[in-house]
Amino acid sequence: MLSISDPNTRATRLRTRHAAGLIATLSLTLGACASSSGLQTTLATAASANTPAVGVYPSTYTAPAAPPTLIRGATVLIGNGERLDNADVLLQDGVIQAVGSALAAPADAEIIEANGKWITPGLIDVHSHLGVYPSPGVEAHSDGNEATAPSTANVWAEHSIWPQDPGFEKALHGGITTLHVLPGSANLFGGRSVTVKNIHSVTYQGMKFPGAPHGLKMACGENPKRVYGNRRTAPSTRMGNVAGWRAQWIEAQEYARDQRVYADRLANGGANNPMLRPPKRDLRLETLAAVLDGEILVQHHCYRADEMAIVLDMAREFDYQVTAFHHATEAYKISNLLAERNVCAAMWADWWGFKMESYDAIPENMIIVDAAKNSCAVVHSDSEEGIQRLNQEAAKGMAFAKRMGIEITPEHAIRWLTSNAARVIGLADKIGTLEPGKMADVVIWNQNPFSVYALTEKIFIDGALRFDRSNPPALPESDFLLGQPAATRAVARFTSEGAQ
Repeated sequence: MLSISDPNTRATRLRTRHAAGLIATLSLTLGACASSSGLQTTLATAASANTPAVGVYPSTYTAPAAPPTLIRGATVLIGNGERLDNADVLLQDGVIQAVGSALAAPADAEIIEANGKWITPGLIDVHSHLGVYPSPGVEAHSDGNEATAPSTANVWAEHSIWPQDPGFEKALHGGITTLHVLPGSANLFGGRSVTVKNIHSVTYQGMKFPGAPHGLKMACGENPKRVYGNRRTAPSTRMGNVAGWRAQWIEAQEYARDQRVYADRLANGGANNPMLRPPKRDLRLETLAAVLDGEILVQHHCYRADEMAIVLDMAREFDYQVTAFHHATEAYKISNLLAERNVCAAMWADWWGFKMESYDAIPENMIIVDAAKNSCAVVHSDSEEGIQRLNQEAAKGMAFAKRMGIEITPEHAIRWLTSNAARVIGLADKIGTLEPGKMADVVIWNQNPFSVYALTEKIFIDGALRFDRSNPPALPESDFLLGQPAATRAVARFTSEGAQ
């Protein structure tokens, strides 16, 4: 089965072609605004043609310089199902340089003795609302749901991200190096999602993962029909949900056709025709058309098996790929269908019963999904608290499997948090495994990461040390928390707990 990041997939070919025109990533200086003559030229050209600008709101993240680091003598979970005991990991120039035994270190390398420790790739949460529903949880910070129309495909979650959300730091302490931040699920089309690196920045552009594809958040079931049904407007039923999606996919097809016709005419002498005018730009349809072109990945909030099956039929009708169903509490009922259709399921370990569409959930859900041939099971959080212990959520799955008589090894379970998760967000070629050439996002744990007693000790992102439990005063801190007594006490308690 082809993975989402496989170069032979339709979506990847289209994204590769699209990425060729992206503006080079800008450098960000603390306190300075992101600007570029190249960006302005692109915007001006797009405005004159009334067509989408490529590379708008670009990432300004640049990996910091870091010395080579050799971590020696650890148990290494590669992230692809492989485990190495008493192994070394060499980080150099921001990437994984080598993994193996008795590796030679460059002369200027920092050496970390890790006997008895465990090493994993950085963990990835594919369903987060950090930044768009930041802490403290007050109405003034509630920016995740543009619940003003059943379709808000025109909005982008990244434009709501507050980089100072203290939740990012807490997530980092739990080993989360990459987050996929989505809008909420009030709407049929909730807007674009974005992938960010879990680093400190004064702007979201400084966190934005360079080159990562956008997602489109869609929502099944109770949420959209409740929100708009209570307003006595469509959709108020599940059949209204489906009709709403289909009508807008038809609009998107027509929009994409009009854009293609204009481009063809422009290329065939139209530049000299003063009567030729570009189609009117529409941000909502621009996003939906990009999904149909394979440039944006579909992240679909959906609980019930019957609704997921309907969505897969709809995807076939309009020729797009569902990347993942999120929450998917009944995915176990159609695990083989999901695998056959190359669709991942991003699930909780054991959330259940908080509304009717989650009533038929079972704790063995992700184990049954995982058991299907060519499956793609992922553990997600959807919680500012759960994201701090995503390793323990995966451990619950291992425990439920054992109760079923199935032994899940650590080297297999880590895939739910790394390589499979990277596949969901279209970045399996860059992160998710400790393979040479991939970004050096690495977590050192004090013991088996699936133990309830496991703690992260050191965390690297692109080879740079971003967290060191042994040196709390050096930890980065959200501007929002600086100088607050409660935060000071929390750091003191954190230091004490880490020493135990």
